[in-house]
Amino acid sequence: MNGSADIGGTDAAFLRLAFEQALKSDQAGGLPIGAVMVERGQVIARGHNRRVQNGDPTAHGEMDCLRNAGRKSRYSDVTMYTTLSPCMMCSGTIVQFGIPRIVIGENQNFAGNIEFLRGHGIDVRLLNDPDCAALMARFIRERPELWDEDIAGRTAV
Repeated sequence: MNGSADIGGTDAAFLRLAFEQALKSDQAGGLPIGAVMVERGQVIARGHNRRVQNGDPTAHGEMDCLRNAGRKSRYSDVTMYTTLSPCMMCSGTIVQFGIPRIVIGENQNFAGNIEFLRGHGIDVRLLNDPDCAALMARFIRERPELWDEDIAGRTAV
């Protein structure tokens, strides 16, 4: 099951904004992973993986997006859009701050932690977006050493 229904293709439109963030990181020599946070239909933050650009191992796309959102007292009306299924660090942060819904572009290149998120009550929608999957697959093929560094030598899928 892919999570709640999307009326009118809004999830695909917001995921496209996350994909644009992934392209920004890719063009800057980083990992092509992007994220967008939406609250009540409005984008409140954008971010992309900046591990390479900032020399920061915690600067994943979702983390960058959360930092760009700044402090919030509650995340109960927020949906996180991310191009790649989130790692445990990002999944834990989503759970920690009570983000109730996440829309994921793809999990073919990295399985991530979808069941962990669901097990903590997060509404997960997986779109299996071919553009997200193709961008990440190209990156892994062209920069396997950087991908290995990002996932700390763990198996990608």
